Amino acid sequence: MATRAANPARPAKGEVLHDGFLRHAGFRWLKIATLICVLSIASYMLVDITPRHNGGSWYGYAMGTIGMLLILWLTLLGLRKRAMTGGRWSLKAWTSAHVYLGLSLIVVATLHTGFQLGWNVHTLAYALMMLVIFSGLFGITVYATLPAALSNNRAEMTQVQMLDAVRAIDRQLHDAAQPLTHEQAALVRQSLEDDPFGGGLLARLSGRYPRCATARAQAALRRWTGEKPDTGNDPLERIDALLERKQAMLARLRRHLKLKALLEIWLYVHVPATFALLAALTAHVVSVFFYW
Repeated sequence: MATRAANPARPAKGEVLHDGFLRHAGFRWLKIATLICVLSIASYMLVDITPRHNGGSWYGYAMGTIGMLLILWLTLLGLRKRAMTGGRWSLKAWTSAHVYLGLSLIVVATLHTGFQLGWNVHTLAYALMMLVIFSGLFGITVYATLPAALSNNRAEMTQVQMLDAVRAIDRQLHDAAQPLTHEQAALVRQSLEDDPFGGGLLARLSGRYPRCATARAQAALRRWTGEKPDTGNDPLERIDALLERKQAMLARLRRHLKLKALLEIWLYVHVPATFALLAALTAHVVSVFFYW
């Protein structure tokens, strides 16, 4: 205990720090990235290039080389995730460096261009780099904010348990609908047969399901039951109460799926854009040395 109290910055073996990768080591990589940006801007202002800064000057080549090396190193994070190690180059440290050095690329790469952009492969590489960076920023934002919302929405239930709860309500609906008229039972059957999560990716991301058969069935049945469900012996009142419970559980499940989709969707942009960036960067470098 005395050893840990004397050196609180060094956790015991197996202990997990909860400061997050953004705050890792007192924002070490934020400070390093800021220093890179400051030195890059200062050098850009102090170095005189005639007639003006451009990617083909010696300064442009130097900044381009730094930017290319940063990009290649940043793409190694996917491989790094396969090796679990601690210490200075733990996954948390590597991820922190990935985020802040990635942001510093905005300054380094922009200064490399000399603010000269056009309809060519060089600008394509720059645009893809910005797409990768901003999709990564979106990923950081959702990982910083959504897990807590995801946990609160689940209310200590797993996704499987929520699905099981919906199935249990469906079984009760099936049994409770037996005394109903054919017209009324048909409405309940629509709710039972409907895919409550249909609608594709846009519906999942928005959380909106305007064609939900359960909502339509309850709205139609309330022509008989009125607006306030009762839990008495009337079959229609029981159906109304069950549909109310099902809608509440579906709303929770849909929020759960929406939050999960938001946590994952950015990767479907970030990863393919990274590979496209590597291809464009290769074409950029080859064209520079072959044609220039």
